[in-house]
Amino acid sequence: MGDLPGIVINGVSGRMGQMLVQVVRESGAARLVGALERPGHPWIGQDLGRVMGGADIGVMVDDDPLEVVAAAHAVIDFTVPAATVALATITAQARVVHVIGTTGFEEADLRRLSAAARHAVIVRAGNMSLGVNLLVQLTKKVAAALDDSFDIEIVEAHHNQKIDAPSGTALMLGEAAAEGRRVTLEAVADRGRDGITGRRERGHIGFAAIRGGDVVGEHDVIFAGAGERVVLRHIATDRAIFARGALRAALWGQGQKPGEYDMIDVLGLAEG
Repeated sequence: MGDLPGIVINGVSGRMGQMLVQVVRESGAARLVGALERPGHPWIGQDLGRVMGGADIGVMVDDDPLEVVAAAHAVIDFTVPAATVALATITAQARVVHVIGTTGFEEADLRRLSAAARHAVIVRAGNMSLGVNLLVQLTKKVAAALDDSFDIEIVEAHHNQKIDAPSGTALMLGEAAAEGRRVTLEAVADRGRDGITGRRERGHIGFAAIRGGDVVGEHDVIFAGAGERVVLRHIATDRAIFARGALRAALWGQGQKPGEYDMIDVLGLAEG
């Protein structure tokens, strides 16, 4: 058991954090060696198993990542951009694989992550599931096959606690569609329609976000042409799929060269 890769989970009190704890501990492929939370969180200094409502497991919740990360092979991180970027500096120094499911980064954040990836492996994806990453590949191929007489709309739905929109997955799909059309998403994205917007611009990629209840995640990519529509859809009913994908990424990252990777690399779906 001691030879298995050691995993640290950042943001361990959140829904994804707790799911990751469960998946890592049940996997038989890795060890949970650390749990991180923000300073001042009530779980700090307590046994993780106890604060999650079970028996002690010998892993204490900490707010200082330096020593915790140094003892790990990988960190899995579904938190917020500021926390993830700060942690990336530490994982880079420790040469530890950093698996990032955090979304909502600004360009300045991404530049800092790229700098960290010069020293360590970073696997970052807006969605860690196999199905979604297959959907990304399909979206790129369909967008390449259909010209801009087909309007592209991306509709996503999530639970009412999600803090960013469009979702990271929706943006992944938008990037794939734009790549298929050989344009940049920045040039054609159409977000936040409201009021008298005028007619839809040909070639634009539209986004719509729905928030409600406990929806885990639903994504539709709609190609709407004259007289017909092609709809690609993925529905997630259990967030364990994201946790399993993140663990797979953490294990895949062992032995890889420093750099920035995504789930397409992890799953072996990259073209060429």
